[in-house]
Amino acid sequence: MSEAKRILDLLDELYNGKPWIDVNIIDNLKPLKATTAAKKIGADWNSIWQIVNHLLGWRNHIMQNLDGGKLTSPSHNYFHPVEDTSEAAWQATLQSFAGSQQAWQAYLQELPDDELYKTMEGHKYNNYQYIQGILQHDAYHLGQIAMLAKHGK
Repeated sequence: MSEAKRILDLLDELYNGKPWIDVNIIDNLKPLKATTAAKKIGADWNSIWQIVNHLLGWRNHIMQNLDGGKLTSPSHNYFHPVEDTSEAAWQATLQSFAGSQQAWQAYLQELPDDELYKTMEGHKYNNYQYIQGILQHDAYHLGQIAMLAKHGK
């Protein structure tokens, strides 16, 4: 099995499978209503919805820049207020996240292992480190989502 396929398996497990941490992203997001996803437990806290948008922002940013783009952290770090807190908007956000997962699946299915260890000019890390970073980032924020979801019930 290729290393890219191993990473893809980990990404899929974290998204909607049975990872070793015993929780996945979709099982935590799918049951939530928009009101719960938009709820902030304090002024300095992000809502689940903001965290999902943050995850989407970084997933898309890394994907767009793996082939030589410039990876810089935006000042807003992909945390924005949620303007439309309707149920339809929440479902659209979940669909966007599903689309991001599909894009990563397609990318990793076609990625030769030798490209994993390539460092693009001007980048600090190689592709493997950035892709592993997405897994780590998703897992980190999944913990926040799970705690906020329990608090919101």
